[in-house]
Amino acid sequence: MEKKGAQRFKVLELLEHHGGLRPGVVERVSRETGVPAADVYGVATFYSLVARPDANVRVCQGLSCKLGGADDLLAKLAADGVPHEAVSCLGACDRPPVAIDAGLELATVGPPGGLSPDDPSLPMNLAGADDPSWPAFATARRLGTDAVLHQVDASGLQGRGGAGFPAAFKWKAVARHPSPTRYLVMNADEGEPGTFKDRALMVHRPHLVMEGLAIAAWAAGAAVAFIYIRGEFPDARRALERALGETTADLDWLDVRFVMGHGAYICGEETALLEAIEGRRGMPRLKPPYPTDQGLWGQPTLMNNVETLACVPSIVTRGAQWFRDQGRTGAGSKLYCVSGHVQRPGTYELPLGVTLDEVVQAAGGYVGTPKAFSPGGASAGFLAMAHRDTPLDFSSLVAVGSMLGSAGVVVLNDTVAMPDAVRWQQVFFEDESCGQCTPCRVGARMQRRAIDAYLEGDPKALQHVDDVHWEMDAGSICGLGMTASLPLQSAMKHFPEEFGG
Repeated sequence: MEKKGAQRFKVLELLEHHGGLRPGVVERVSRETGVPAADVYGVATFYSLVARPDANVRVCQGLSCKLGGADDLLAKLAADGVPHEAVSCLGACDRPPVAIDAGLELATVGPPGGLSPDDPSLPMNLAGADDPSWPAFATARRLGTDAVLHQVDASGLQGRGGAGFPAAFKWKAVARHPSPTRYLVMNADEGEPGTFKDRALMVHRPHLVMEGLAIAAWAAGAAVAFIYIRGEFPDARRALERALGETTADLDWLDVRFVMGHGAYICGEETALLEAIEGRRGMPRLKPPYPTDQGLWGQPTLMNNVETLACVPSIVTRGAQWFRDQGRTGAGSKLYCVSGHVQRPGTYELPLGVTLDEVVQAAGGYVGTPKAFSPGGASAGFLAMAHRDTPLDFSSLVAVGSMLGSAGVVVLNDTVAMPDAVRWQQVFFEDESCGQCTPCRVGARMQRRAIDAYLEGDPKALQHVDDVHWEMDAGSICGLGMTASLPLQSAMKHFPEEFGG
């Protein structure tokens, strides 16, 4: 890492150390790093946890928490005179309504979310016991790099972060890159509303996650691994650090560094995450070049989601074909998060390609009469129950105008008015647009204003929704702008009677 890059790397760390955006802090960090004060200020104002350090209680405004009583919680805090603010989804949708305290620890939360029962035949087995000896890592080193790369390729493992990109393609690209300096980055910045599977993995199976990370770093030839964890997940960091301290595996060759996020949904996008690690505003980069060629500090970087890495140990020990056979319409099992109007919101490991009814059955059944569902977080929009038999996989949902994304399944029953549900999602995208792309920055606000105007009685307020979406899709660098209109568009399509159709 160049000296200048190293100093930038410290900007966010120092801003947090000095208490966030308070009087004198920007100038102090500028002196300590040599980074211009204007740049430090730009970074500080980008991240909500740094920009607004005085929030005493932060209350989740995600769809599941809205359904679970977030508005009542906000009203109670206001009545009690407790300083608070409403914030984007906090990644604990299985325990609504959720709030965190000034230390970013869970303050108000429901009972623990459900998990699939302990079953050793499952690839990840969330309720199972961790093995600190990391037997899969030992097996991988005996097999050799080429054999491991072949196993991952033959397994058909697709990235579990949302895009479903073949994992082996990234692994091979970094492993075969001529640069002697390579990095691995685990993306644990789980911010998609309705999604909490990665948090569950890190808290319940930290050794499995870290073992997968070690195998990936070794196979890719990376001597340094960064773990970028959402700032609101201190419990996950503690679990991973504990696993690192407990393992008996040889890790003398690997430098593992933790970086906590500072409150920006966009940093779930891989290149925005790289910008954040380097100490900048988390704005997505133009691609190409891709991180596998030019990632952290311009070096080849293997980036994988938490769940993707957690699948690796079972592939190494049980074989590629075994993993493939765990799926139904695609390779492997999948962690489905389910929340909203179901009996036991939680994280359930099921064959990739199950249907909504099967996911909800694992969660104890529906509450009330189901009306709509979001299959993959806010970015997936809404589907009507006519699609309850559509396989929840990476291709079948695209065919019906949605996507699996992070598999954050949110169920809505017939007590919910779709225009209200849409507004909650559109507020999220307006708040979380990084502002880099004008079509996204302006369009997200226009879509939110359109649904507001409709709710206030203007029957013509939604007539330009499709045009705005086209501009956002065509002119945005990353997926946020491309999908931010989907909640509104999909609800209008599947529930036209609720939008004057």
